[in-house]
Amino acid sequence: MTAPDPIAMHAIGSIHTPYKTKQDCPIQPLYTTGVEGRVEVLAQYAEGLKDIDTFSHLYLLYLFDRADEISLVRATFLDDTPRGIYASRHPCRPNGIGMSIVKLVRREGNVLVVEGADMLDETPLLDIKPYIPKYDAIPSASAGWTADKAWREKPQGRE
Repeated sequence: MTAPDPIAMHAIGSIHTPYKTKQDCPIQPLYTTGVEGRVEVLAQYAEGLKDIDTFSHLYLLYLFDRADEISLVRATFLDDTPRGIYASRHPCRPNGIGMSIVKLVRREGNVLVVEGADMLDETPLLDIKPYIPKYDAIPSASAGWTADKAWREKPQGRE
C-alpha cells in the first residue's frame, strides 16, 4: 500500500479535560454527563467564535495524538469482534481524526466551557462546527452492527 501525499493541518487550539490517561478516558460522550471540559482556541482564531454561543451543541474535530498503532481491522471498545476501522470510532485510524458532539455550557472569550468532552487532556483541536438538529439529526439512520450491542462502561483489556 502506497502512502498518500501528506496534507498539512495545524491545531487551532487545545481541549482540556480531567482525563490524563487512556484508561481514565470515557469511550463516548455518553459517559461524561456533568463533567466540564475547556476548549481553548488560539488567539489568532478567536474571531471565528463569533455567534458560537447561539448554539447549544458543537462538533469538535480533533487529533488522536496519543493513539496506538494504526490497525485497519480490530476489536472495538463495544465488543470483541474485529471490525473494519471505518465501521467503528476507534482512535487507531490512518488519519487519527476524532469527532465528538459536546454541549456548550458558556463562552469565556477564546475559551468554550463544554460538557461531554471524551478525549484526553491537551488534545489538539482541529476544528469546531455547530450541531444543527435540522440538518444533523437523521431519524431514519441505521445503527449498523452496533444496533443490538450494549454499551460498556470501560474498554475491557484494551486502551
